[in-house]
Parts: sequence; structure tokens; C-alpha cells
Amino acid sequence: MKSLLRNSRAFTVPACLSLCLGFLCPPVDTIAAGPLTVVRVEEDWELVVATPDANSAAPQVTCVISPTRNVDSLHAAFELNHHSQPDFTPGGLQLQVWNEETLLQATAPVTESILSDDNETIRWTQAMEVDAGTLVFEIIGGSSETWGDFGGGDALRASWATAVTNLNGYTPTTSVEQSGIGYAGNRVVRLSLKRVRLTLQNGTVLEEATERVVHDNN
Repeated sequence: MKSLLRNSRAFTVPACLSLCLGFLCPPVDTIAAGPLTVVRVEEDWELVVATPDANSAAPQVTCVISPTRNVDSLHAAFELNHHSQPDFTPGGLQLQVWNEETLLQATAPVTESILSDDNETIRWTQAMEVDAGTLVFEIIGGSSETWGDFGGGDALRASWATAVTNLNGYTPTTSVEQSGIGYAGNRVVRLSLKRVRLTLQNGTVLEEATERVVHDNN
């Protein structure tokens, strides 16, 4: 984890929303009717693998999502093709909740299958939602050859009590800067955050389709 964590210097969600920086804004009267309170964030990710090595469980990928512009408090990490908690195991998927560098929760691995197919593309959505003092992290809509369809159930869902009342501190820059290929990046074609959706307290959904590249070997 620590090797992937770097300081983020991004605009926060309120700045992005107020300036509509790339987001598809709701009608002006909807914005003016009340404060912009973000209660849910969804990130669509894509990993394109070139030539994995099943013998060494390569590559190994970790993607991070945080309700704030850094990882100095509560955040989640999604591990692909390995799970590091409580001990390292090759292959599979694992969702973890951290408070700074302290592990709070780790889901049981869904599968221990190891990436082995050349030119495989893995897609998934990582989401977080705050409600009544609880911050929920989950993986939904996952698809791959190795792990089939994944996410959307308790196996890749974790929650923790929080004093955070909204997700206005979220920025996709933090996700991009804190995510990466922990091992065998030469075996990955591309890792990118493809799309972001913000759900406001009033039910309005803002969507940004700008691709943010974490790793590119092209």
C-alpha cells in the first residue's frame, strides 16, 4: 500500500461542481434550489493486460478511492490478481478499508484465480456512499475472463462508521495518483479511470467521461 501512496494536489468536488469542470451539469434551477451535497461516487475503471505470468501472479494492481483529497484518513483499496491481507496470496480480488496506514477491514477473497490469458481486459466500478454515519465502499459491475462477472455482493463490499457527512471532498485526482501497478507494470498495456459519476443528495447525477490514465505502455 505505502509504495502506491503519494500526496494529492487536486481540486475538490465543490470546485469542480461550481465551475462545471468537465461534468455534465444539471439544470441551473436545480443547482440554485439548494446546496450541492454529494452522497455517492462511482468510478468506472479499465485494466488491459498484455502478457500475464501465472507463475509469479504478475501483474498485481491496486486501485484506491477516498472521500477526501488524500489518504490520511478513511479510504479503500481494491487489489486485483493478489490479496495482501492478512497475508499475501497470489491471484484473486480483495477490497480493503484503511484509516491512513491502519487496516480496518478486508473482505474475504472472492476467488484465487490468477491472471493467465494474454490481452485480457478487466472492467469494474468502484463506488462509495455515505449514509447516516456509515461510509460504504463496494465493487460493482465487474467483468473479466479470469474472474467472470464480479462485484455487487457482500464479498466486495465493506463499510465503516464515519463522521463524514458528505463526499464533497472527493476528487478523482486522488484515485489516479494513489492507484497503480504494484508489480510487473511491463505486463500491463493500460490502466485508466474511464468515467466518474457523482450522485447528489437530491438525486441528481453528474457524469464526467474524461479518461484519466494511470499506466500506459503504448
